[in-house]
Amino acid sequence: MDTNKRPDSMARITTKELADQFIDEQVALVRSQVGDKKVLLALSGGVDSSVVAALLIKAIGKQLVCVHVNHGLMRKGESEQVIKIFKDGLDANLVYVDATERFLGKVKGVSDPEQKRKIIGGEFIRVFEEEARKFDDIDFLAQGTIYPDIIESDGVKAHHNVGGLPEDLQFELVEPVKLLYKDEVRVVGKALGLPENMVDRQPFPGPGLGVRCLGEITRERLEALRESDAILREEFDNAGLTKSVWQFFTVVPDFRSTGVRDGKRVFDLPVIIRAVNTVDAMTATVPEIEWSVLKKITDRILAEVPGVCRVLYDLSPKGPATIEWE
Repeated sequence: MDTNKRPDSMARITTKELADQFIDEQVALVRSQVGDKKVLLALSGGVDSSVVAALLIKAIGKQLVCVHVNHGLMRKGESEQVIKIFKDGLDANLVYVDATERFLGKVKGVSDPEQKRKIIGGEFIRVFEEEARKFDDIDFLAQGTIYPDIIESDGVKAHHNVGGLPEDLQFELVEPVKLLYKDEVRVVGKALGLPENMVDRQPFPGPGLGVRCLGEITRERLEALRESDAILREEFDNAGLTKSVWQFFTVVPDFRSTGVRDGKRVFDLPVIIRAVNTVDAMTATVPEIEWSVLKKITDRILAEVPGVCRVLYDLSPKGPATIEWE
């Protein structure tokens, strides 16, 4: 039997009852597979890895070792949320690695988008490998592989950038949600008690804010990006747009614009708001956001984010534009 093929008889997980049944089945399967051994998981804070973490904690408790790597390119409050939910709330065996200085040092002076992606992804693997080698009693590697990953890659996808680990580590994979679609993973996450803002988290690129801080990543522009993005998310939430708009974020380009502040000329940063609606991410449209909402977001960004003098709204659909700027 092909364990990577979803059975035709498998019911779509759309209710808590079905999710609870799935959880019970996977808890039993994980316990049978793992026994008394330890499992390692790269916990990014994204939907898939978070649901896998909660499921494995329910199944094997402290036998799961979660490693959360903060590469300094997370959105505001994300690493803190991971620690609060998993370490404080679920008593997870969590290793927190603040590698901010390491990552920002590696991408200093790099402006090419693909080169940035490769550096950030490669460095993540190296950091995770270093943490993995600190343990000599781990036999399993958990991954948040979901069914579209398997379909798209004709096999198990290297998920969360962990697929590049050296072969000598010889981990056996644990992939409890590999036959689920994303919407089903969300239902399971809610049944496990994870908060909605984590389970319904928007797609977030592996390099994080590194591909939204256009060109060379600088601390000043990265901070402007993080703060403006937090304001956008808060105001979309206040306006009830969080669930009706598929994805939204801010972008800070690598150029400056002339402005006026306190009667004096300044040469400050622009912030671009990006919001899209899509079904499959192959094409995307731009929602018509009420002017009062955009004005409030603009006023807050200009007043609260240092070094910003302009706010713009990206009206470009996909195609010809892509969803992300880099």
